[in-house]
Amino acid sequence: MIGSGKGLMNPDNLLAIRKQFPDLQLVVDAGIGKPSHATQAMELGYDGVLLNSAIALAQDPVKMADAFRVAVEAGRLGYEAGIMQEREFASPSTPTIGTPFWHQFKD
Repeated sequence: MIGSGKGLMNPDNLLAIRKQFPDLQLVVDAGIGKPSHATQAMELGYDGVLLNSAIALAQDPVKMADAFRVAVEAGRLGYEAGIMQEREFASPSTPTIGTPFWHQFKD
């Protein structure tokens, strides 16, 4: 919803659109109110975000614009790096067999 600042209302649909049109440049143009919303859009593979209210209504618009710049860069870098897929259950990334490293050292 334009100007709502509520964030991405249906990220699953946005992801489906991105997957359906991988070669089109796509821009999110509504609902972005916080830098984290812009990061989320970029992490979904979008090419940009269109902002107005989030910056215009901020207490410090210049600082908010800078925050959005950094957020967009972070989201894009994350997308390009290949964000891990979400899992239904936790899965350890360190070995679970053997002695934990903190027990190897004696005082």
